[in-house]
Amino acid sequence: MNPENKTIVITGAARGLGLCMAETFARCGANIALIDLAESELATAVDICQAHGVDARCYAADVSNESRVETVFTQIQTDFGSVDVLINNAGIIRDGLLVKGKNGIVEKKMSLQQWQSVIDVNLTGVFLCGREAAVKMIENQSAGVIINISSISKAGNMGQSNYTSAKSAVTAMAVTWAKELASHGIRAAAIAPGFMATDILKDMKPQALEKISQSIPLRRLGEPQEIANTALFIVENDYLSGRTIEIDGGLRI
Repeated sequence: MNPENKTIVITGAARGLGLCMAETFARCGANIALIDLAESELATAVDICQAHGVDARCYAADVSNESRVETVFTQIQTDFGSVDVLINNAGIIRDGLLVKGKNGIVEKKMSLQQWQSVIDVNLTGVFLCGREAAVKMIENQSAGVIINISSISKAGNMGQSNYTSAKSAVTAMAVTWAKELASHGIRAAAIAPGFMATDILKDMKPQALEKISQSIPLRRLGEPQEIANTALFIVENDYLSGRTIEIDGGLRI
């Protein structure tokens, strides 16, 4: 698919990977629908995309709220006339050990709230947005692409029972959707980033950040642009579907 003049919907688009992907597609001439909860940052993101001469609009939404997601996708369809690509990027972390104990005494355990909040955004949100994007694509009788942003943590990572569960699930959902939606001309895929140079990691102590970098075979963090380039590759390659592309510098957790 040539992204020029297509409508690209990106969740978690106000900053970080989402914003980088939005600007990348805007540079390619795509129109951008940005979804996030951070309304003030969304406005800035819209300005960045519009600077490339495309139509860009923002939609404040909690992706785990079914009625709100349905409303937003209907509005995007009205505003742009189509939904051609969805990038499911919105996500949160609430890390913690399943159970923390010492000498037979349990000191702390992951709360249901820690578990549920991550599952709601990182998994249910992906399901809801993916479903509504597919609805619009089918109703429009047009080819489409859905990309789920997974993570290197999908293989299992200490202190992330909630996050790893969600990220492994959205990877599997991309495979499932690729099979279910192919007859409608809709492709689905996933990207699994490793440690990326985003705000979350940049705020870490330099010593901790250096330790992470040295654990990566390429000896550096990934750049958001490298994920954006991968998303663009998936959109443009019409024979790519049902696969996860791992962008992790060779690291395996």
